[in-house]
Amino acid sequence: MIFSETTLQDCLTIKLERRGDERGFFARFFCLQEFSEAGYPIEIKQANDSLSAEKGTLRGMHYQIGEASETKIVRCLKGAIYDVVIDLRSSSQTYLKWEGFHLDAENRDMVRVPKGFAHGFLTLEPDTEVFYLVDNEYSPDSERGVRWNDPAFDIDWPLQPQVISDKDDSWADFVP
Repeated sequence: MIFSETTLQDCLTIKLERRGDERGFFARFFCLQEFSEAGYPIEIKQANDSLSAEKGTLRGMHYQIGEASETKIVRCLKGAIYDVVIDLRSSSQTYLKWEGFHLDAENRDMVRVPKGFAHGFLTLEPDTEVFYLVDNEYSPDSERGVRWNDPAFDIDWPLQPQVISDKDDSWADFVP
């Protein structure tokens, strides 16, 4: 795996290190030792799979608080997404900054979303499937969110969302 820093503190992109021949290629999707050697150890406790039927489906911007905080490794298995993370850690050098990443089934890139970040994505193709490795179990009581169009962040989405859950569309304005 090839780890690259992003503009946000502790957030990484991860590219597969492919070994190929006439049959195709082989690459590791996850290796605990490689994450640890890169300085980002993680203990996976949950794996999640999300399918969005329509292009323009927005999911997010979610995060967990307290002991339920999560680090995620996100990959698009089918279709394409614009994956967005926001650093909500008040002690961070990149507090309240966001960054977006194009993840799709062809580039196979991944994003490491650290604890204390809000995360969401917008599907760029129909029938898009996203897979997450998570280091904590989901806790409904600890779930929080920020609105996808909150002026505190001014996220530049590549297209107008067409499908949004009532919950994701009704998060309150973020107050630092």
